[in-house]
Amino acid sequence: MRRLLPATVVLLALAGVTAACGNGTVGAATTTSTSGATAEAGSLRGNGSAVATGAHCGKREVGLARRLSSGATWRMCLQIDAKRGMVLREVALTPPGGAVTTIAHDLSLAQLEVPYDTGARLTEDITSAGFGGLKMQDLGTKECAGELVTLPVPTIGDGSQFGEIQHRKVVCSEVTDAGLSYRSSESGKVLAARKDQWTLSTVSKVGWYEYVTRYTFGADGTISPDLGATGDLSPVDWTASAAKGASVGNGDDEHAASHSHNAVWRVHWALGKGPLAVEQYDASPTGKIGKESPLVDGGLQRLGHATTADRASRRWWRVVNPGNHNADGHPVSYEIDLGATDSFELTEDRLHGAHHGYDVAFTNYDACEVFATGNDETCGDGVPDYVAGDTAPLTDVVSWIAVGFHHVPRDEDQSPMELHWQGFRLVPRDLTATRFDVPSSRTGRNGQPDTYEGEPLDELTDVPGSN
Repeated sequence: MRRLLPATVVLLALAGVTAACGNGTVGAATTTSTSGATAEAGSLRGNGSAVATGAHCGKREVGLARRLSSGATWRMCLQIDAKRGMVLREVALTPPGGAVTTIAHDLSLAQLEVPYDTGARLTEDITSAGFGGLKMQDLGTKECAGELVTLPVPTIGDGSQFGEIQHRKVVCSEVTDAGLSYRSSESGKVLAARKDQWTLSTVSKVGWYEYVTRYTFGADGTISPDLGATGDLSPVDWTASAAKGASVGNGDDEHAASHSHNAVWRVHWALGKGPLAVEQYDASPTGKIGKESPLVDGGLQRLGHATTADRASRRWWRVVNPGNHNADGHPVSYEIDLGATDSFELTEDRLHGAHHGYDVAFTNYDACEVFATGNDETCGDGVPDYVAGDTAPLTDVVSWIAVGFHHVPRDEDQSPMELHWQGFRLVPRDLTATRFDVPSSRTGRNGQPDTYEGEPLDELTDVPGSN
């Protein structure tokens, strides 16, 4: 993707300097960017607009902010955890001309399980090895075409009791072209615009694999968490069985073992202030045929208590704030879009004896419920325990989102392995009454129009190809 210049961010609370964020005001302290220049705390260098962080960042965190092509501004606190790696806190979004809304209190990986099809190896890379500490790699210009961000990296835990804290360039902040944002032609006039996106990424080396943790923040308010894998295939996990792997060398005698990358992310939602709710959308054909096409009925169902859920055709979920409405009177929400995934059941959950597979799960926030498995806390070992022990109505919502990738090796994986990705999307649904960057000629268009290209709408309903 083409890089947009300048790709600058605000760094707050860097090297122990904590910004006074409050209600939209920032103190006069200066901070140093990774490019070596200084900027007034709270300003976005490159466009000259003053922006407050809107978040209270701790002493081991860095505050970042970025305004994108739509005029929307993202801001958050960033920290490195010895186990989870990059953790995003108090992720907030300000639509152009709108008020700042905290979207999530906390967002991070909660587990990465890698079971081999041969049954000979299983790793739990988050809880056993960790993505932070010495596993987190220093970055340079090969890994990052944007800006390198220096963060405190604790070698053990949070660094407050054991180990040491090293300040290292481990985060890449980059703004890139994200392609076409929209195109609409009407009355011979074409409206079209491109958009950009902001990515934050780290690299963690665990065994033979090197994992890229990446979060992409879109100009449209979308958050895209992704996990990339590169490095090398395991040099010791080979099998004679073609059913357990694939040959990547001469002939067909030895096969690199197939394996899975079972990743789970944890999202502690905010969506402004007040209690939240979870809803599941399902739709199915009625069996009847309308004038030209089958009739399909769909709707939302409230999931009132902690639960696990599986993906299905025409199914999606949203976390909604019933007390926070946009200008159209619709409650603000974010939709969970799983995208492509190989559904899985975590091995440790399977040891409980019953089916515990899920594509997404919802619980109430509990500070000790951090990892999807191997939690090693009194509140439970993992998500099935959290769900079973949570009897209160869902109001302080945490989503556990599972995305799997079954890796059958190919010749092109040697060597090094081409970077491949798995992830999902968090998409705003009714966060604003219209799109963020409405073209001036479309201002005020909201709801079903009376005319289209100057013609009454009822005269257009039978036009072939009309939507």
